[in-house]
Amino acid sequence: MSFSSTTIVLVHGAFADASSWQPVTELLLAEGHRVLAPPVFNRSLAEDAAYIRSFVEQIDGPVLLAGHSYGGAVITVAGVAENVAGLVYVSGYALEEGESLGQLQGGFPDSDLAAHLVYAPYPVAGGEPGTDVSVAIDAFPEVFAAGLDPDKARALAVSQRPLSAIAFSEPATAAAWKTTPGWGIVSSADRTINPEVERFGYKRAGLRSVVEIDAPHLVMQTHPAEVAAVITDAVAELG
Repeated sequence: MSFSSTTIVLVHGAFADASSWQPVTELLLAEGHRVLAPPVFNRSLAEDAAYIRSFVEQIDGPVLLAGHSYGGAVITVAGVAENVAGLVYVSGYALEEGESLGQLQGGFPDSDLAAHLVYAPYPVAGGEPGTDVSVAIDAFPEVFAAGLDPDKARALAVSQRPLSAIAFSEPATAAAWKTTPGWGIVSSADRTINPEVERFGYKRAGLRSVVEIDAPHLVMQTHPAEVAAVITDAVAELG
């Protein structure tokens, strides 16, 4: 397999959308990389991973998957697609097979996020209503979007994409890091995910390298050059 035409697929996390990757996307495109940033629907880990896997399998050639936050859990499962050459975890969850987000988080003290979650029902055709989880709008700028311009943080707070509660308890059906090389970024000032959760998951996964950045959760927004460098270094190493 040739890695000269690797496509970088950027997978966003909960309470955000693909635009959360925009500063990194712009840098990677400017360097001439092939980049795609698909939507994640945040309905369930199984469904989100199945969608991303299908998306990846329709790409001609090798793929480097980069997942932020909940997107890390998504690429852990979706990354078993045959054309996935590498995984990059950005402030993300590197789950073990059979493990849920709740189980991984439960082994560590809660982050500031836990006290500021809001729950609301949403309709499910032909079934019981689901439960959407979002971040309280007034807490979002400091807890989730720390380090961003206050006006931008407020705008993100009112346009966040909720995550279905089922995603927290759903076990990962695969752990792609067992057979696929990986790299990690720890946001050491993260208030959304306890940084120890990130460190533990990365160490257990045996990632090739882990970079610590003194950054908040949205490290792609506050430190895009550093994040882009980890991704391009991974592409180069695979090549």
